Amino acid sequence: MTIRSVLIANRGEIAVRIIKAAKALGIRTVQVHSAADADMLAVKLADEAINIGSPAPKKSYLNIEAIIAAARTAGVDAVHPGYGFLSENGDFADAVAAAGMIFIGPSGEAIRLLGDKVAAREIAKRAGVPTVPGSDGRVADIDAAEAIAEHVGFPMMIKAAAGGGGRGIRIVQSLAELREQFPLASAEAAAAFGDGGLYMEKVITRARHIEVQIFGDGRNFVHCFERECSLQRRRQKVWEEAQAFLLPDDIRQRLCASAVALAAEVGYRGAGTVEYLYDEDSRQFYFIEVNTRIQVEHPVTEMITGIDLVQEMFKVAGGAPLSLSQSDIRTRGHAIECRINAEDPAKGFLPAPGTVTRLSIPEGEGIRFDTMLYAGYTVPPFYDSLLGKLIVWAEDRNACLDRLASALSNLTIEGLPTTIPLHLALARDPSVRKGAFHTRFLESWLETDFAAVDGVSTEVA
Repeated sequence: MTIRSVLIANRGEIAVRIIKAAKALGIRTVQVHSAADADMLAVKLADEAINIGSPAPKKSYLNIEAIIAAARTAGVDAVHPGYGFLSENGDFADAVAAAGMIFIGPSGEAIRLLGDKVAAREIAKRAGVPTVPGSDGRVADIDAAEAIAEHVGFPMMIKAAAGGGGRGIRIVQSLAELREQFPLASAEAAAAFGDGGLYMEKVITRARHIEVQIFGDGRNFVHCFERECSLQRRRQKVWEEAQAFLLPDDIRQRLCASAVALAAEVGYRGAGTVEYLYDEDSRQFYFIEVNTRIQVEHPVTEMITGIDLVQEMFKVAGGAPLSLSQSDIRTRGHAIECRINAEDPAKGFLPAPGTVTRLSIPEGEGIRFDTMLYAGYTVPPFYDSLLGKLIVWAEDRNACLDRLASALSNLTIEGLPTTIPLHLALARDPSVRKGAFHTRFLESWLETDFAAVDGVSTEVA
């Protein structure tokens, strides 16, 4: 069926992004919000807004019953979950379908299957996708964990089977550390994800984080090439690029083909991302996980391919076949995305909610700013600190970095600290400009190179 109306079960910049895509397709939009978000930009842009509860996420954006009730009241055809919150909750997808509405994403069964990291590893193996050496399934107990570590070798990662987003991971360097951390990791996983199951993987040192954007309609499957997300802090992505600058073409082709094979293995429907670690020394890539939703960093893919991924999600969810074949998808130029957060770099990146007193957004060719901000908006303290994403495109990477530095210099957010200075320093850093970084680069860089930057205001850039 053609989707005529949609409820956005999210907030912030992704809610704004979904509303804009829906309106471009003539779809009526209904925005749910917590009591703390009554004045957010998405509420102002939507055709209708419904308060679903108090500020705490469990009472609002994680409250399945409240969201389904709002969708019924509004009489919508579909629900878009965005990213985070309930976007990778199979029970939510099932609840939407049971209520007679379309969940804009994969089925609840597919979400659960791919969300279980151990099951996803097995699917990857069946599809012929290389996986990081480690446990063959969940680790039964500490004795089994020790046997795996002795066979594979340290350092090892202990990972939550139901984890994601860089959470639920512990690195151990020895049997003594393994014995200490294993029960703690299980307890942490049970508390965070409701599942104390663990699996183990070998640590790939100096790895690059590469991911492939996939899309499927249940029968046909394509990739929209890859992104690099190696610049991370505490395993959280900070900066993303498309394409991966130093990835050899033959590796790129095999990487993207493996992602499509995995999508076909499960009959994937909607937008998704297959994440990998790439070992430059051995020229080998390894499967990490599948994200069964739109990614925060999807705009860099849109910038180099010209494809509106969110609009395509609406079309496929409404029953249309993929509008593109693999041969239709081409790339041009280079794109970089910076996540602008309400955090204070001078105070260990502590979240710093507050009121935006002045906002000036750069404009021009190849510049895009996806945001929820407006002058006078008060950023609430209850949610993720992401304020927006500055995305820049140019014909090549060097030109893109130059344009990014210029755009960052002209992006002004006054009234609260932001991470603009961090990104400006990165855009000018010689190692970053050469592409000489990996997933652990940023942590040490913050202690040395960024700490040495003087005279940078965290409030106005």
